[in-house]
Amino acid sequence: MAFGWIDEQAELRRRAGLVRTLRPRPADSPLLDLASNDYLGLARHPEVAEGAAEAARTWGGGSTGSRLVTGTTELHTELERELAGFCGFEAALVFSSGYAANLAAVTALGPHGSLIVSDALNHASLIDGCRLARGSTQVVGHADPDAVRKALGTREGPALVVSDTVFSVDGDAAPLAALAEACREHGAGLLVDDAHGLGVIGDGGRGAPYAARLAGADDVVVTVTLSKSLGSQGGAVLGPARVIDHLVNAARTFIFDTGLAPAAAGAALAALGLLRREPARAARAREVAAELHARLTAAGLSAVRPDAAVVSVRAPSPEEAVRWAADCRSAGLAVGCFRPPSVPDGVSRLRLTARADLSGAEIERAVRVIGETRP
Repeated sequence: MAFGWIDEQAELRRRAGLVRTLRPRPADSPLLDLASNDYLGLARHPEVAEGAAEAARTWGGGSTGSRLVTGTTELHTELERELAGFCGFEAALVFSSGYAANLAAVTALGPHGSLIVSDALNHASLIDGCRLARGSTQVVGHADPDAVRKALGTREGPALVVSDTVFSVDGDAAPLAALAEACREHGAGLLVDDAHGLGVIGDGGRGAPYAARLAGADDVVVTVTLSKSLGSQGGAVLGPARVIDHLVNAARTFIFDTGLAPAAAGAALAALGLLRREPARAARAREVAAELHARLTAAGLSAVRPDAAVVSVRAPSPEEAVRWAADCRSAGLAVGCFRPPSVPDGVSRLRLTARADLSGAEIERAVRVIGETRP
């Protein structure tokens, strides 16, 4: 029978407690949200919503085609200029998602004959980019510049080091300055995904590469997403103009994909404008993360110290993580639940988002619920 193997896989997932289901949320959910990636609380901000609406009224519902045909509007160009300027890079290229941006950057910058060195805990989009790239990939230990240095020393020729800046599961930061030093010793390029750093780390939220004094370097390329701190949708690659020009000509997820919808570009532009005017939002997100961590650990829970806005709380098993998250939801609190295979280290967790717009009372309530429902 066609696809009969799917039933076997479904049963294996059920036995392991790894079944995933969609849960549509209403527009006016009563839950306290610590599950989304809306780090700055901008997804529902009136200016961001109006930016999306105005763009849709002006340009229509879709971009109408590939960026190289009809999918590039003046709005896309303005967004690229603003992103590059805000983050300190020469140029930017906008994609339909952060996932597409990562696939583009890794595959286009890891050609046949090159070596790609990838952190063991990188996001799935970077891992998939490595799998699709024609270069050979060597996976190294997590956040280990010496391991990167050793890998780069195994061969000559073009090389690319790939890492998240802030890892999405535990919220820990990569040692960017040390990684850049290792790359420069061997003439390698550095590609980092700042999805969880943009809007949270650096002066006014300009990102982890900016904070590490790597912004604008000719050997550093950064990917970002517009769907987290900027409360919109889409992704972008930032870097030297010659790298961006190369992506326009070589990145398949740019050449063959429909351009980002104008509404998403308009929302991202509005969010960038807000962040420029209200840079304290970035610091507030980090303050909320630190307070959540302090309160959770004081309550006897195993929480990882955050470097940005992600707070991870360890769970005993996948089944208990699922039950814990469900009990939190029943008590009015939405939290993320990360378990294998989504987590490469095999450890199940609750993942909390420290949003900049959370009040002290909401932080206290969240910690109380998590503590009362612990396995």
